[in-house]
Amino acid sequence: MDYANRYCIVGAGSSGLTAAKNLKQHGIACDVFEKNDDIGGNWYYGAPNSSVYKSTHLISSKPGTEYTDFPMPKHYPDYPNQRQVLQYFKDYAQHFDLYPLIIFNTSVEQITPLPSGEGQVALRGVMGAGTSPLWQITLSTGESRHYGGVIICNGHNWDPKWPSYPGTFDGPMLHACQYKTPDVLADKRVLVIGAGNSGCDIAVESAQNAKVTFHSTRRGYYYNPKYTFGKPSDQVNEVLLKLRVPLTLQRWVYSLILKVLIGLPQDYGLPKPDHKFFETHPIVNQLIYYYVGQGDIVPKPDVQELRGDRVLFKDGSEEQTDVIVCATGYNISIPFIDKQLLNWKDGKPNLYWHVFHPIYDNLFVVGLIQPDSGQWGLEDYQAQAVAKFICATRNDAAKAEAMRRLKATAQQPVNRGIQYVDSTRHYLEIEHFGYREHFKKLIRQMA
Repeated sequence: MDYANRYCIVGAGSSGLTAAKNLKQHGIACDVFEKNDDIGGNWYYGAPNSSVYKSTHLISSKPGTEYTDFPMPKHYPDYPNQRQVLQYFKDYAQHFDLYPLIIFNTSVEQITPLPSGEGQVALRGVMGAGTSPLWQITLSTGESRHYGGVIICNGHNWDPKWPSYPGTFDGPMLHACQYKTPDVLADKRVLVIGAGNSGCDIAVESAQNAKVTFHSTRRGYYYNPKYTFGKPSDQVNEVLLKLRVPLTLQRWVYSLILKVLIGLPQDYGLPKPDHKFFETHPIVNQLIYYYVGQGDIVPKPDVQELRGDRVLFKDGSEEQTDVIVCATGYNISIPFIDKQLLNWKDGKPNLYWHVFHPIYDNLFVVGLIQPDSGQWGLEDYQAQAVAKFICATRNDAAKAEAMRRLKATAQQPVNRGIQYVDSTRHYLEIEHFGYREHFKKLIRQMA
């Protein structure tokens, strides 16, 4: 088969599925390569690269998470569990007839552009500008194919980032991606490191199963409730955003709501946050307060040193510990393509709004974001914009050139002026409302 006018999509998780759906709807041929035996990516519980644990639920509610044209079922709860999420993906793939496009049990091992001049007119259509080489795709089967374009959708929550501490630890030390069920914590003295959503979830689960749970965090954080005045909190926040409430006023409203509804971290003896609201990725977990208040979770500062069966913390305290769970995040890893080809800078690909390559017209990344909301609808808008641009490169010189000028800037998201805490955790952080509006505008401009 001639693949020169087909796109290669890497991964059949949330972003790969919507990329395939949008390309299909725009008449762009594609093949999706998935290393597992079914779809779902990170939400395929039990698959080798899945990071979800058995009790995982969404931390964003249905309306703020679902795809733009495929609502979650009405009988689903506000915050579906991992089994319901996976079924939602399967229903989505079946509804849009995506399964025939997916090649399972096959991973992409390497992506390289063919030398200049070899097949470069394949996707240029009426265009006389832009760089669109054919891409050599080497597969785990040993086969090599030459595709007319690539959309990378391999996710960024699968390559564990491990902390580095002096000393050694005698007991089991797990990363959050390896944690699946609480039986490994039962009747143990457990240390959970990290205050992200996974770290808080695991600390709460440990509090219900372990002998004692220590929770180590580097700084103070705001812990947000899942519900505000009986409604999912992100839906209440969406009302403020639609009303274009200024950021300063939003922060004041949130501070008041938290103080009235559940209190602030320092009210529970937790560290006072060293940043303003919205300057870190949101933590949605008010049960932390409950279990800290009961003494089932003992807050600790950062780790100073590992000492066999004990752990020394930076405040000088030392605790006997049986198990350590490191909820310390993930590396941004795209191992099958040279970093230079993705314009890699400052620890991440330097792409226009995390999607469009500044030079290549036929190389994209979908899903390489960490929003302060649900993600799949944003991935859908990303994929819609990608499909519109591909069509423009084939059929509309003016619209394609206008988009080229934009993406050549490699501009990063504006995020409504929010300055995120300087941390690797926020390399891909975005403010969802402005991001969504920007992509809606791009889609209209290329329609």
